[in-house]
Amino acid sequence: MATEPIVEARAIEKSYPQPDGTRIQVVGLMDFAIEPGKIIALLGASGCGKSTLLRILSGLAQPSSGALFWHGKPLGGESPNVAIVFQSFALFPWLTVLENVEAPLEARGVAAVERRKRALRMLDTVGLDGFETDYPKELSGGMKQRVGFARALVVEPEVLFMDEPFSALDVLTAENLRGELLELWLNKKMPTSAIFIVTHNIEEAVMLADRIVVLGRNPARIRADFNVRLSHPRDRKSGRFVELVDYIYKIMTEPDVEHALPDPESTGEIVVPPGGLKRGQAPVKASKYQILPHARVGGIAGLLELLHDRGGREDLFRLSEELVMDVEDLLPILEACQLLGFAWLKEGDVQLSRQGVRFADADIQARKVVFREAALEHVTILKQIDSILKRKSDHSINDEFFHDILDEHFSADEVQRQFDTATNWGRYAEIFDYDRESGRLVQTEVALTEAVPPEALQTELTPTPHSSEKQDSTPTPKS
Repeated sequence: MATEPIVEARAIEKSYPQPDGTRIQVVGLMDFAIEPGKIIALLGASGCGKSTLLRILSGLAQPSSGALFWHGKPLGGESPNVAIVFQSFALFPWLTVLENVEAPLEARGVAAVERRKRALRMLDTVGLDGFETDYPKELSGGMKQRVGFARALVVEPEVLFMDEPFSALDVLTAENLRGELLELWLNKKMPTSAIFIVTHNIEEAVMLADRIVVLGRNPARIRADFNVRLSHPRDRKSGRFVELVDYIYKIMTEPDVEHALPDPESTGEIVVPPGGLKRGQAPVKASKYQILPHARVGGIAGLLELLHDRGGREDLFRLSEELVMDVEDLLPILEACQLLGFAWLKEGDVQLSRQGVRFADADIQARKVVFREAALEHVTILKQIDSILKRKSDHSINDEFFHDILDEHFSADEVQRQFDTATNWGRYAEIFDYDRESGRLVQTEVALTEAVPPEALQTELTPTPHSSEKQDSTPTPKS
């Protein structure tokens, strides 16, 4: 029997205005529902719009178009009964643990005796009995996040939103808190009907969630939405668990390929969003400009070396496990390797290309040559910079020029990240030097003397069919 959603978003999208009057779309047109009785995990690469979608669904931010419904009724000016646990703890340092947990109740006008009673009860629930008079500076990271849980749960939210709540913690503390959260949920010790958790950790999502949604990006769109039919407690080493993790890796690393869930009878089923993925009528534009993954050259080189040592091919899930890296950290490096033509992904495996092998085999200087060739062949912004610098009489230009170009396609924060990545790659490849103090990019001597087309070097105004004819017509100086 169908269950009425607690929160339902219909045809929402989020975009931001640009100076030229257009809008950059961050969240593409989509429908989304949060049902009671479920932990829903939202996965996606860094910068894909996960937190933006969370803020819209929780009522913290307004969509640019579309509507949000609470139990089937349009959400107006009133606040829905939700609470949020943040990554950064967000505690008031001047308040004690007990006062921090009481703060949201005080803001809602709850009487002092009642809020004290509820706060003490919730601190006991999350295992902080005895720490009521401590201040945040006296607590470990795990204890601070427990205070965050208690503060969110004390208002008895119908939906608990969590924005990467374990990412700021060490591995063991995070694992312990995940277990405690799941225990509270399964034993119905939490006064909440649904949990919506944003995460970049694939195993975390499969370990906790009843439903997993995977977002694509530029703009954010639903790539996969499925129920996890694995009973608790879940075994990380079980075949079904590993298959599901591997499936999500494929979805996130091969955004243009459709994948079917392995053995849907056991693991879940693909759920098409109501009405499918639609294209909006609003005057918005997705970024059509090539986006660089935020990976530095050192990370790219390290991954290529590792793959080369392993025979040039490795399973992506196994690789991330052995490197102890979340997908959030590994994906940009893999995307950079693909963009540069050094590797490709197929069926969950990453494999070196000939150029990747050539790079891994080369010495320090030869690697720069290989990287420069790849960058100038595949990376639009670096091709533009190289071309413009070669044609400028002083072979230099102010960085504002390229900021203006990128500003037409990305948000202000993303412009800076794109430019930082481009300068990291360009300087390593010796395409240009960059003086941050003066803000100027200058062509390197290596780039100036390298394979410049003859027509780009000709300065004569008289057209000459062939360079040999021009040479023959030049008078021979007398001795």
